[in-house]
Amino acid sequence: MNMAFSPRQSSIIRVLQNTDANELADVDAFVMSHADGTPFHRPSWMTAISSATGHDYRYIVTEDGHGNLTGILPLHMIHSALFGRALVSSGFAVGGGILAANDRLKSQLAEAAWQFAETYSFPSVELRGGDFEAAGWQTKSDIYAGFVCDLADNDEEQLLAIPRKQRAEIRKGLKNELDVRIGTTEQDIVDHYRVYSESVRNLGTPVFPHALFEEVISNFGNNADILTVLSDGKPIASVLSLYHQDTVMPYWGGGTWDARRFRANDIMYYTLMNHARERGCHRFDFGRSKLGTGAFSFKKNWGFEPQPLSYAIRTAQDEEARDINPMNPKYRLQVALWQRLPLPIANLLGPYIAKGLG
Repeated sequence: MNMAFSPRQSSIIRVLQNTDANELADVDAFVMSHADGTPFHRPSWMTAISSATGHDYRYIVTEDGHGNLTGILPLHMIHSALFGRALVSSGFAVGGGILAANDRLKSQLAEAAWQFAETYSFPSVELRGGDFEAAGWQTKSDIYAGFVCDLADNDEEQLLAIPRKQRAEIRKGLKNELDVRIGTTEQDIVDHYRVYSESVRNLGTPVFPHALFEEVISNFGNNADILTVLSDGKPIASVLSLYHQDTVMPYWGGGTWDARRFRANDIMYYTLMNHARERGCHRFDFGRSKLGTGAFSFKKNWGFEPQPLSYAIRTAQDEEARDINPMNPKYRLQVALWQRLPLPIANLLGPYIAKGLG
């Protein structure tokens, strides 16, 4: 599909052909050169999500008169019998949204996304990031916060940079003689999925398809890896991290019940900080958390200062925005029931549900 739009300004706006490798390479170069670019804007992310979940994607772009990119908006086309249809930037991500050179281009891309939604009968568009305001869009900055801080120069300084109470937990964990393995092999993915699926089941939420983790590791190459903490050879905590420019982002992580008593999660994140620095990273992005949650408090305990994240949504007239937040009171019973499911059953049913979350 190469669908053109005709804005009043001189910029050219169009929908890219997803099969054109050269155009996708241009998009990737634009993302990597943009100060606000994230892994979730990259074709590596868009294609991984599409391959693993079946949700197609499109890039809407703006170009100048010479054909140079001046803005992009990645969109996953989410279809779910349980959660409805939506255009999402970006699917299964905590970031995304519009990348553009100026506010005029941002408004053009937002309007083009809405035209696309109306043309293909999507009742809502969700932009997970990007600071813009436009008629018809509702922007919220009081739901989620991001947590980013600089890494220290060495292991000891990194430990001392962590607040005293959290630093004490790490020191206790270091005495437990835990092993750490970092890699991208099939065994790393299998062990990570085993730990992660148990972790999200314990939280009462369905796990994503195993293929999603495989595709992300495959597509990102050296820009992703898995760090797993083991006790007596048994994986008890694991995190899949993304690397973008000089920043590490621990994205999908969790631990088993044993992880808490061994302080394995504390060791996991402290070790990742040191590993990332050795890779040349200077910043640690702890991701987003909903205000007032345990995860929000956990990240503050590490010394991270929360920064509000902006999300924008637009819905068709008389339509309600999707609500996929498991903390919503209407999901309380479902969450409680899911926590009691045997892990094999949760892992069997979970991916069919989670694919629709987007």
